[in-house]
Amino acid sequence: MSHVSSHSPHGQTPHGQTPLHTVQVVGGASAGSCAHVRSLAAGLAARGVRVTVCAPEEAARAYDFTGTGARHVHVPRSGDPASVAALRVACADADLVHAHGLHAAFRAVLALTGRPTPLVVTWHNHTHAAGARARVLRILERRVAKAAAVVLGASSDLVDRARRRGARDARLAAVALPVPRRAGLPDAPDEEPDRLLHKARAELGAVDRPLVLAVGALERGRGYDVLLDATRAWRHLDPLPLLVIAGEGPERAALQRRIEAELLPVRLVGRRDDVPDLLAAADLAVLPGGSEPRPVLAQEALHARVPLVAAATGGVSDLVGDAAELVPHEDPPALATAVLRLLADPARRAELKNRGTAQAASWPTEDETVTQVLSVYDELTQPVPYS
Repeated sequence: MSHVSSHSPHGQTPHGQTPLHTVQVVGGASAGSCAHVRSLAAGLAARGVRVTVCAPEEAARAYDFTGTGARHVHVPRSGDPASVAALRVACADADLVHAHGLHAAFRAVLALTGRPTPLVVTWHNHTHAAGARARVLRILERRVAKAAAVVLGASSDLVDRARRRGARDARLAAVALPVPRRAGLPDAPDEEPDRLLHKARAELGAVDRPLVLAVGALERGRGYDVLLDATRAWRHLDPLPLLVIAGEGPERAALQRRIEAELLPVRLVGRRDDVPDLLAAADLAVLPGGSEPRPVLAQEALHARVPLVAAATGGVSDLVGDAAELVPHEDPPALATAVLRLLADPARRAELKNRGTAQAASWPTEDETVTQVLSVYDELTQPVPYS
């Protein structure tokens, strides 16, 4: 029996055809890839595609994949030897498997060994390493690139990288994220947003002082050491700007020790599910580094009309254009100067808000992203007509 993937928006499947079954594979709890998979799952399910999301339990809890109409299957992280076996079972009746990120893709390659199931891989991030680890990563990249029917890259340099690693078909991918929505505001009276903003700032300890916000996993390579260095430049100011960092990760303890030892004006508030509210309360957002070509914080800040200072890494420059203050990577003085200059310049902040709105409007929508991905699925799964 044939299947169909292009359905009505109400998810109705034409008589006599079974819905396309896709398995989306997520390696961990990366904000960008998980948010993208949630958006993709919702769009695919709305078009009548049967979607299974294979992801660790903690990612499923954080991103509610089942709330999109998808089925969730717990697959442990890559370090767990049971992960490939669990993935092989989950993919047994899949028409197509779509893996997000290098490690998820490598496990999918292993799970599909000996099966004709097409594999699509999306590379969301740049992977940097040195020495023996770099050699291992190159081997993984080559294995994944050659095994995939199509590699989708979130930026043009990732597409080029996939081609260098042997991909037979590598394309630039639209990777849209849901526009962040602040809780409870659409129907609120006019004064309600101001009251909620004051409440958020009060909770963070920034009622009468500038609030600078950073968001992301507390991991090496994200630039938080550079950001802490930068805060030293404004310790003499009155009022004293407060840097709030929302996120969890293995570097939290080391960052907290630095903050306490150097008396830095920084608060670590852990993982938060109210980032849109924190952004709305902030005077500035700051993105000090990282390997994502389309960082979630950069997208959320521009959507929320919050001025952004960002290190010019990966595809960030292409993403934000002239709608953010870009500074050299790993340059604490430049980062501090940009933050302080923006805090002192309301006109420039207003200009960046307007530019951010225009830039965000140029990005692909969720619907366009789903349409592009679905067209790739159709290419790989529809029968080839006889001439």
